[in-house]
Amino acid sequence: MSAIVLAALGLGGFALGYVFYSRFIADRIFQLDPDFETPAHAQEDGVDFVPTNRWVLWGHHFTSIAGAAPIVGPAIGVIWGWLPAFLWVTVGTVFFAGVHDAGALWASVRNRGESIGALTESVVGKRARSLFMVVIFLLLLMVNAVFAIIIAQLFVDVRSSVIPAWFVIAVALGIGWLLYRRGVPLLWPSLIALGLLYASMFVGAVFPVSLPEEVLGLQEPAQWVLILFVYAAIASLLPVWVLLQPRDYINGIQLFVGLAIFFMAVLLANPTVVAPAFNTGLPDDVPPLLPLLFVTIACGAISGFHGLVSSGTTSKQLDKESDVRFVGYLGSVGEGALALAAIIACTAGFATLGEWDSFYSTFAAGGIPAFVQGGGAIISEGLRLPVHFAETLLAVMAVLFAATTMDTGVRLQRYIVQEWGVIYDLPILTGRVAATIIAVGLCIALAFGAGGGAGTGGLMIWPLFGTTNQLLAGLTLLILSVILMKLGRPTIYTLVPMVFVLVMTVLALLVQLAGFWRQEQYFLLVMDLFILAAAIWVALEALSTLRRARMSEPEEEVEVGV
Repeated sequence: MSAIVLAALGLGGFALGYVFYSRFIADRIFQLDPDFETPAHAQEDGVDFVPTNRWVLWGHHFTSIAGAAPIVGPAIGVIWGWLPAFLWVTVGTVFFAGVHDAGALWASVRNRGESIGALTESVVGKRARSLFMVVIFLLLLMVNAVFAIIIAQLFVDVRSSVIPAWFVIAVALGIGWLLYRRGVPLLWPSLIALGLLYASMFVGAVFPVSLPEEVLGLQEPAQWVLILFVYAAIASLLPVWVLLQPRDYINGIQLFVGLAIFFMAVLLANPTVVAPAFNTGLPDDVPPLLPLLFVTIACGAISGFHGLVSSGTTSKQLDKESDVRFVGYLGSVGEGALALAAIIACTAGFATLGEWDSFYSTFAAGGIPAFVQGGGAIISEGLRLPVHFAETLLAVMAVLFAATTMDTGVRLQRYIVQEWGVIYDLPILTGRVAATIIAVGLCIALAFGAGGGAGTGGLMIWPLFGTTNQLLAGLTLLILSVILMKLGRPTIYTLVPMVFVLVMTVLALLVQLAGFWRQEQYFLLVMDLFILAAAIWVALEALSTLRRARMSEPEEEVEVGV
């Protein structure tokens, strides 16, 4: 089958979903009010609460959620065949992710910019909030540790990506100064920034960068991990307008240009999807499609991490409540397009089925290497670019989005530590610097401690990332359903995705439990049990609240601030 057909069906479905379904959800379910005073105005502080142009904020939100996961998940998930991955990404984006992301943003905006974890106390209760926030913190710990390791390995494997990945920070600082201190309109800074970014890719190809093989006993990947966390700590303390917003905005533009380049190359090269629709010759280590597909491909279909970004940083910068649809729902559509590109790259970027089978010889064989190799081949053939430059382009895309997710993830971890300081009356935790040191310190401990000092320990808990992520998405949809029911609004549009996601995720956790037991991976086994127990507890409490809300009369103004 031609990859053009796959691209047209996927992109067409996303466009229809945004034009029609998102408008219905925004107008009839969330009932967005452009005159509502958002937290960015009501609590403006110039650091975290900053009213932001919706295009700039969309760039921050999109690049924060579109990290490495919407590439890694689909690039692994196609091992079951391209059709299950394609259907889950398209249907999940339109009917699951868009509602989840926009809903979490709307609920937070209506509640003083509180995170979805803090909001749980108002909706469900204190016990549920405490458990919910522990699950959230564990997820952020996994995200930050694993993404740091992924970036570090990309710096080692594709050394031409190092200069453009760090150069974008200087460009972002300049853009932030021009926009917020000089009041320069967006157009010219955007074009100049994009031109400088692509020029830096040519420079990176000419001057590849590497660190010493060993420093104080640390190998090169471990050195990069430490450097990345030092940067993330500093970035999380800066006002959002200085670095976070402009960096994410530039990356957002770069991603859309990169996606346009990729899909243009697909149109010109017209590659054939060589992977099977359903793979009947699976390697021995591949788990069952049901339920593991729905946690392997999380970001790009639906992701609990998106709710953390929506309610953690994005809600504090929303200028008008009516921007929820554009920023939240369209952000998920953009990530769906990235996941679609990953599916096409990893199924049509190989010359023959035999070559594809040889690459996907084990369950862990996919991921970013498959995306870079397959996508690079398509871009090189379609646009007549050197293969090395095409692969650098895709590697830089992956690095930049993983890095911006880390920026946001560390900032969100800092918020949670500070919230704990308020909840438990521990003033030392409420300070921004102390909270950041604690958050980053735990991430480094995971990356190095579990890996025997090699800086790869975060990969140990990667099998739990997808399940924890999807549990959080299901619980967020459950909280949204309670809010909507208290308002007397339809809940089917959040309850149906919630039931599906929670059922598949609990089944996946049980399958993983059995696997961890057989493999004697007791660290993962204990974490799996804890996450499962906490999620079930929160779900039961929320379901009880949902039942009470159903039996009570709808309220025009409810406790949650809507």
